[in-house]
Amino acid sequence: MPPRLRHIDAGSCIMVDENERLTMIPYLEADHLKNLLVTGYRAHELGIYNNKHQGIPYIRKAIAARLIPLLEEGLEWVITPGQYGVDLWACEAALALKPQYPHLKCSIITAYSQQADQWNEEKKAYFDQLVQQVDYYGSVSNGPYSGKWQFVARDDLLFRKTEGILLVYDEDAGEASPRFVQDRALQKQARDGYMYLRIGAEEIQAIAEEEQLDAFGGC
Repeated sequence: MPPRLRHIDAGSCIMVDENERLTMIPYLEADHLKNLLVTGYRAHELGIYNNKHQGIPYIRKAIAARLIPLLEEGLEWVITPGQYGVDLWACEAALALKPQYPHLKCSIITAYSQQADQWNEEKKAYFDQLVQQVDYYGSVSNGPYSGKWQFVARDDLLFRKTEGILLVYDEDAGEASPRFVQDRALQKQARDGYMYLRIGAEEIQAIAEEEQLDAFGGC
């Protein structure tokens, strides 16, 4: 059973292990956060199957809103695994912020090469376009898919090379792939002070409602 966290204030929390022993764990300060992993739902887990879905802009805006204060504090790299969904929308959000924050760089690191080969033409063209725009693109394995070990190796690298994570995941919506990422991030937070940030459905919904109010003149 993983350790439980009890939040004390913005700067620290208490880790409670299986023997109910308490350990104070300081959170990583934002000014030490240079490399941020951004990931979350795959598109199909949200019922999204193309880039025309009306919910995508709100997810991008929610990500951008979280990135801006981190950029003000010195964030340099946004790194994603490049899966179709939150990963690529995060790349779009980061690329859109580059004119305002020219020091920001964006990276896609996939589990294996030719990841998009099995996607339809629209998704593949979208992925290829983003690959051309990001500052770094690479794969943990240079070959095609051969097993789960490639995803394990990718995640090991991403967690090792970043100081924090921004995860788009609604804990109340049921089991989904981000749950496993969350579990690992919280364990790393308890052990190393890894920064854990999450965007849930309420945050995205608030942005959508604000946009709709603005569209009607704030009425």
